[in-house]
Amino acid sequence: MRENISISLPQDLKNELDRFIQAEGVSRSDLVREALREYLFTRKFRALRRQLMPYAEAQGIFTDEDVFREIS
Repeated sequence: MRENISISLPQDLKNELDRFIQAEGVSRSDLVREALREYLFTRKFRALRRQLMPYAEAQGIFTDEDVFREIS
């Protein structure tokens, strides 16, 4: 099921969006849907990472390199 929503954008952002969709050959809706998916994924990932960091640090894992070393 799809539902329409309306958003307002400053003119310069709308112009940039329109230039991008024209260059990429995608619709505004497709671009905004994908951007929102990526934004929400990133926010969820960051929240989960913040939640799990104390457990990782307790195991001596502080950096991405530490993670790669542990899983390699």
